[in-house]
Amino acid sequence: MILMPKEERRVGLKNGKFYPCDTHHVCVSTMADKTDETHYIEPIIYTSTLEEAKLKIKHIISSFNRTQLLEESENYMHFQFTTALFRFNDDVEFLFNDTDKIIHFRSQARMGGYDWNTNRNRMEKIRKLFFT
Repeated sequence: MILMPKEERRVGLKNGKFYPCDTHHVCVSTMADKTDETHYIEPIIYTSTLEEAKLKIKHIISSFNRTQLLEESENYMHFQFTTALFRFNDDVEFLFNDTDKIIHFRSQARMGGYDWNTNRNRMEKIRKLFFT
């Protein structure tokens, strides 16, 4: 049985951080508690300039099908990914901490209660491509 959320999932930043993942298994975040095996994922560490890191992320995202940049600021990007089979929309966010050279990210399905690790697998692929 697929559980549908009772309210719209939130995207964006609150007090400089991503909104927390809800209890469903449809979200991964570098800002989740490290002991939360369902939601936590390691951030990307970079050594380049902020501009180069952002361009690299944009280039990687453009290599995926059915993606769209929805919002961009100096240190934040929000993309929409549309799945191939059922055309579900997922939100992927990046927050660049240039002081510590860390790219935080969050990926979540907009609906559903379980994603068969789609969001985790996508973000692990993006991390791998970042270092190739």
